[in-house]
Amino acid sequence: MSKGSGGFTRVRIAHTIHAPRSAVWAELRQLDRHVLWMKDAVSITFHDEQREGVGTTFTCKTKIGPFRTNDVMTITSWIEEREMTVHHKGLITGAGRFVVRGDHGRHCVIRWEERLSFPWYFGGTITGTFAKPIFKALWRRNLDRFGELVLRNLEVDAAAAEAPPSEMNNTTATAPSEEIPPGV
Repeated sequence: MSKGSGGFTRVRIAHTIHAPRSAVWAELRQLDRHVLWMKDAVSITFHDEQREGVGTTFTCKTKIGPFRTNDVMTITSWIEEREMTVHHKGLITGAGRFVVRGDHGRHCVIRWEERLSFPWYFGGTITGTFAKPIFKALWRRNLDRFGELVLRNLEVDAAAAEAPPSEMNNTTATAPSEEIPPGV
């Protein structure tokens, strides 16, 4: 996997979200929506009809600054409301894992861990060392956006639950009146 680079670059970040684990997982499990909060993910194209769970495969067009790549990704671990692991192959190969912990009905922590291997022709571990703070900052902002999206989802759900039932059944529909010309 290291393509002669001799090592891996590890990036770990965590973010507290003031939402129940079920709400965090409900958004995280929707792989096609990752482009809404991952600034580096341009688009996601699934390889078949499977959209979640172990064995899901997709291509993610990725852009970081001037660098663009198509990462082929496979979900290798999926534990409901707890963990998702993805292996990716592209310019940079490796594995990423999301872990959701804690749930006291009010907050939980999502951890994002990556193990990356840069090819020798792209500078190997030296490039990984310099790229690590860039990835860390980018992914920290991604998790901030993810948390904001989860909270917006909760607000929308709460507003829908508080809305009065539709009054459509209590109204009588009438056809528009036709104007009768004078003298008829």
